[in-house]
Amino acid sequence: MDHHLVVIGGGPAGLASARTARRRGAQVTLVSDGPVGGDCTWTGCVPSKTLVEAAAAGVAPAAALARVRATVERIASAESAALLAAEGIDVVEGRARLEGGRLVRVGARSVGFARLVLATGTSPALPPIPGLDSVAPLTNETVFDLAAVPGSLAVIGGGPIGCELAQAFARLGTSVTLIEVLPRLLERHEPEASALVAGALRRDGVRVLVATSVRSVTGAVGAATLSLSDGAGIVVEQVLVATGRLPRTSGLGLMAAGVRTDGWGFVMTDGHMRTTTPGIFAAGDVTGRPASTHAADEMGRVAAANALSRVPVRRFRDFAIPEVTYTDPEVARVGMTEGAAAAVPGARVAHLPLAEVDRAVVADRTDGYVTLIAGPRRGSQNLAGGRLLGATIVAPRAGEMIALPALAMASGMFPARLALTVQAYPTWSLAIRQAAAQFFEETGGRRARPPRAG
Repeated sequence: MDHHLVVIGGGPAGLASARTARRRGAQVTLVSDGPVGGDCTWTGCVPSKTLVEAAAAGVAPAAALARVRATVERIASAESAALLAAEGIDVVEGRARLEGGRLVRVGARSVGFARLVLATGTSPALPPIPGLDSVAPLTNETVFDLAAVPGSLAVIGGGPIGCELAQAFARLGTSVTLIEVLPRLLERHEPEASALVAGALRRDGVRVLVATSVRSVTGAVGAATLSLSDGAGIVVEQVLVATGRLPRTSGLGLMAAGVRTDGWGFVMTDGHMRTTTPGIFAAGDVTGRPASTHAADEMGRVAAANALSRVPVRRFRDFAIPEVTYTDPEVARVGMTEGAAAAVPGARVAHLPLAEVDRAVVADRTDGYVTLIAGPRRGSQNLAGGRLLGATIVAPRAGEMIALPALAMASGMFPARLALTVQAYPTWSLAIRQAAAQFFEETGGRRARPPRAG
């Protein structure tokens, strides 16, 4: 008998889809060609944040790597195939391929489906640098398998993964050079945030090179020489590449099934997570939408709910999905940056340096800020502050603090609610209230202002 729903991929999006469907009473088959839990559990969020935390706590290098392995095993134990089977989800191990007639082939087995969710995720993208293969570069899929922390490391790529791991390894005693081809780190975030993170990395001993590319690599593991665009050369024991990711769609048979992809191979979806083929949905990183575990989880829930309904019942709202870079300080953002808001008529920006937040002062952690962006609401303009368009926070606990602005955006809350909600003193989150007050009055000599472009 055909299963009601087949899910291809055992990462956060696939797990969320499968469990959502089971809670709705559907029969579910989950096909996974790797350990259940996906990249997040085995090679992504869990090991990287464990290493970040261990390094920040001053744990010895060997103990830090051991903690990474132990943490991965602990969290993976709650996502095993056996546990999923106990929940009524049929787990099939192997590589899936779509066939005609509503069939998925996995090895010698064919699985029928009424609806299907693609959640195959992404893989690290290696840049076409001559000689890079000769030094067996590390990626997030292999760096946590190191038996020992390298004495020296070149990190190619100044995005979230590159910045987080560069800082963590530097704190573990590695001599780290971080190389970014763009003019600044974390180019998706505010320029001020990029500058603060670059300064923090340099204070931890990371050599930060921006507007610099790697022309070629020679040597071998243990002695890799990188030739840079400025004519300089560096020699390191290991090279770590963190320059982006590409979708795992090769061999899935998407073209034959009528599922369209973009120029990079990401599966094209609408706001309901529907692909171009009726009955087939996609969720998670494979869609090219925000690449994070929490976004993938939400997409998986949306995809399964819509797959099991006659008409779409849920929409994925990426405008309210926060993203966090777990450097120290952390950088968190939801919605628009100030530069993007400059194109919105009537937008206003409330900006509060951490030096004016008492919790930051008592903790002696005043490098950072809170920015809230509001704009007119249709019909009521700036009544009660209008509507929140975005927020950026740079602070030791920015990832926790961003929850309030994200809630405000997801629920359509008036910014006045943020300004009127009493926060405990002294807390980091009190900064949200202080900043929101600027939309209504001058506070501490500050008032909301028009956004600045650039």
